[in-house]
Amino acid sequence: MSVYVIGTYDITDPKGYEGYVPGVVPLLQKHRAEILAADFSAEALEGRAPGVNVVLRFESEEAARNWYNDPAYGPVKQIRLNSSKNGTIVLAKEFKAPAT
Repeated sequence: MSVYVIGTYDITDPKGYEGYVPGVVPLLQKHRAEILAADFSAEALEGRAPGVNVVLRFESEEAARNWYNDPAYGPVKQIRLNSSKNGTIVLAKEFKAPAT
């Protein structure tokens, strides 16, 4: 069953953030993630939209956790953490409607 990693955050240091996307994309490819959405100017239908909104799909929860816990992601993740605030990264399971 697919799982989704949803990330939202505000970039506070654009210069410091420059290395994040080039660093994370190869790791996402390594773990066979599909980037479903990545928006730096999403429109808020309710509330306040964070500066960055990303939705990733992974084949399984194990694949998502393997990406997030990959030692090679640690320094890349630190780039994001050092150059952003108000960050939230969540793991959401695919919704399967009950049979009727």
